[in-house]
Amino acid sequence: MRVLKFTGLALALAVAVTLCVRAAEKEDKEVTLKGTITCAKCDLKEAKECATVIKVKDGDKTIVYYFDADRDKENHKTICKGGKKGTVKGTVSEKDGMKIVKVSKDGVTIDK
Repeated sequence: MRVLKFTGLALALAVAVTLCVRAAEKEDKEVTLKGTITCAKCDLKEAKECATVIKVKDGDKTIVYYFDADRDKENHKTICKGGKKGTVKGTVSEKDGMKIVKVSKDGVTIDK
């Protein structure tokens, strides 16, 4: 009986570790997002303060990714009053239901 309990505990621990490792791998994978880079306040009217975001079409849905705090203000003057097509490279995470892209160095390209 002790062997059966120990085996079950070891199996549960192995499953938990595997799920944690897979979740970490998924978040650390760099992605390329193509869409409209714009302001969440001035253009989208969904934030109380200016924030740089990229709107990406995914089938019938539009997904909004907020730039991380380190890169939020970098290109904001260019896109604040009207969005511009562009590309963002970085890693995506989710916090409180918001998708956040941690932008890579030189990861923002705004089309002219």
